[in-house]
Parts: sequence; structure tokens; C-alpha cells
Amino acid sequence: MTPTEQGLDTLLAVVLVAALAPAVVAVLPGPRIPQVVVLIFGGIVIGPQGLDIGHPADISLLSDIGLGFLFLLAGYELQPGQLRERSGRLAMTGWLVSATLAVAAVAVLASFGFVRDFVPIGLALTTTALGTLLPILQDNDMMSGDFGRYVLAAGAVGELFPILAIAVFLTRRSEYVAIGSLIAVLVAALLLTAAPRLVGERRLRALVKQGQRATAQTTLRWSIVLLIVLLTLAAQFGLDVVLGAVLAGLVLRRWTQRMGVDVKPLEDKLDAVGYGVFIPVFFVSSGMSLDIRSIAANPARLVVFAVLLLVVRGLPSLLVYARVLPFRERLEMTFITATTMPLLIALAAIGLSDGVMLPSNAAALVGAGVVSVLVYPAIATMLHRSAVRSAPR
Repeated sequence: MTPTEQGLDTLLAVVLVAALAPAVVAVLPGPRIPQVVVLIFGGIVIGPQGLDIGHPADISLLSDIGLGFLFLLAGYELQPGQLRERSGRLAMTGWLVSATLAVAAVAVLASFGFVRDFVPIGLALTTTALGTLLPILQDNDMMSGDFGRYVLAAGAVGELFPILAIAVFLTRRSEYVAIGSLIAVLVAALLLTAAPRLVGERRLRALVKQGQRATAQTTLRWSIVLLIVLLTLAAQFGLDVVLGAVLAGLVLRRWTQRMGVDVKPLEDKLDAVGYGVFIPVFFVSSGMSLDIRSIAANPARLVVFAVLLLVVRGLPSLLVYARVLPFRERLEMTFITATTMPLLIALAAIGLSDGVMLPSNAAALVGAGVVSVLVYPAIATMLHRSAVRSAPR
């Protein structure tokens, strides 16, 4: 079989899993589970440790673009100005508390010989999967009001700060070179935000208003160009592509604000292309790459990491938001902020490629992310629904 034929076979299996995932979610009994979990388990089934009909290396480029789209959409939802507001300040306080707890937790694990990969595991314990959470929370009407603002800020900090830390600390270059590379990519992103002004904002508005359908396609194409440019820049500077994707989302948000017109057609197209095509490929590929045998041989590692995600990243919410949210909403926030997945995959891959992460820890870390996506949002939405049902009408 030629490489092209093998790649097409893998792609066929992946798109079938992606197409069947909504139907599987619909027919499964009990509380509705996130599609991402079905996609990951589907990847396990068709992957090398399952039926062996698909291999992640065959679709690595499409998977990377899917990861890029996931963080582009997350970056598009970020509002840097919000970090100056109370919700942003509380989110940064919560992340710093989590970072302190992560250092202590990793030190304890290292003293027992449980880990040797301090930085990637420590950062993993401070992450929040905003991009994965948003569809779940929006489907359950949990993003409105003050609570939604606090969730958005906490999720934004839980993605942005670890990504910046990855760019500085998890690189094969010296920290000074890494900081210089990070600054260079940030400057490039800032220059790109000025592109609408250079082209002419009036001309851009005219282009946008020419026709809704044609506009959505034109702006979608340039959005993808922006994503690929910043992914390539990040890779060229030796930084993780996740940083480039988030910056692309931030720049795109700035572009749409400068246009001053209805950008919902573009947002709908981005959701359709991202969640309809590329993002499912990333999650299925992640499932194919998951080392199930390693997890089965030592399930305690997965349990430890899943619990630490809740303790280190989630529990600080109970204290940080004590003055602004009631206990029930703080409890919801605990499980929401402890939910993580894509960054764990990125951190595990970086740790393995650098030789600082034990393969068993990499598998257990990703497995803990799967558990967090499966369990923690379900608990948060259950708490929300019970409060809605018990509210006076």
C-alpha cells in the first residue's frame, strides 16, 4: 500500500468517527457527554492499539491544523481588556494560586520518584480548556451574566498564561532566546492587527458589505491565511504552534472590531470549518496516539493526575471568588476550571520530544485530561440544572 493510500484509509476512518460522534452522543443513555470524549474514544478504537486501521502520523498535518483552529477560536473569544477588570484580576489571582500549588504538588511527587518532568507537569496542572468548554457551557446556557464573565476570564487566563510559559520554559533554546522569540512573534501579531488600517478600513467595510455569502467566504480565507502565517511564525521561532493559534484568534478579533460590521457570518463559517472538519480530526488523532497499554499497566498515575487537576486548578475558585459568587456557582467554577485537554496533549508531546517526560506520565496526563472532560463539566452542568429547576418561577 502506498503512503497516499494509507493516508486516505486513515482519513476515511477518522471522518467516519467524526460523522458518527453526534449520533453516538444522541443515543447514549444518561447525561449528555461531550462529543470530544466520543471522538477520543473513537480514535482509540481505530488506532494502533485498537483495530489498527488508522495511524496518527498519516494525518499529522490535518491534526495540527485542527489544534490550530481550536486555539484560534479560543483566542477569538479572549478579550485582553478583560484582564484589567475585576474578573480578570481574580482569574490571574486564581492562576497564581494554582501555579503555587502545582509547584508544591510536583515537588511532593518528585520526592516519591513519581515524576522527573517538573515543568510540563506543573504547567499542565494550571491549564483550563476554554476552547473545549465553550460549546458545552453555551449549550447549557451557562455563559450569561456575571458568572459567564468570570468563567471566560478564568478560562482565558488558564489557557493564555500556560501557553506563554510553554513558549519561555519548554524550548530547546536558552530562556533569553526563548523570550526574544516570544517578543518577536508578539510584535508580528501586533503588526498584523494594523493590517486593516493599512488596507483601508472603508475599503474593507465595502468588501464586507458586498454580499453576505461571498463575504463570509472571503474573510474566512483570510482568517485561515492569518492562522497559517502565525502558526508558521511560531514554528520558525522555535515556539509551540498553540501560541501562534491563540495570537491569530486575538488578531482576528481585533480585525472584526475594526470593521465595525456584522461579523456573525464569519463566526458561523469559522465554527463550521473548525468544529465541522479540522477540530474533530485533532481529537480523533489524539485518541489514536493515546498509550492505552501504559495507562492500563499503571492506572494509579491517571487517577493521581485527575485528582490533582481538581485540587490544584479547581479548588482555588472556592476562595478566590468568595466575595463575588455564591457557593453553588463557585462549586461549578471549581469543576469548570479543572477541565483541560488540548494543552495536556501539547505538553505531553513537548515533554516526550524533549526527553524530559516519562512515557507513562505522558499517557496518564492525557488520560487524566480525558477524564476531566468527561466528568467535570458534567458535574458543573448538573449543578447548574438543579439550581435552575429549584429556582422560584
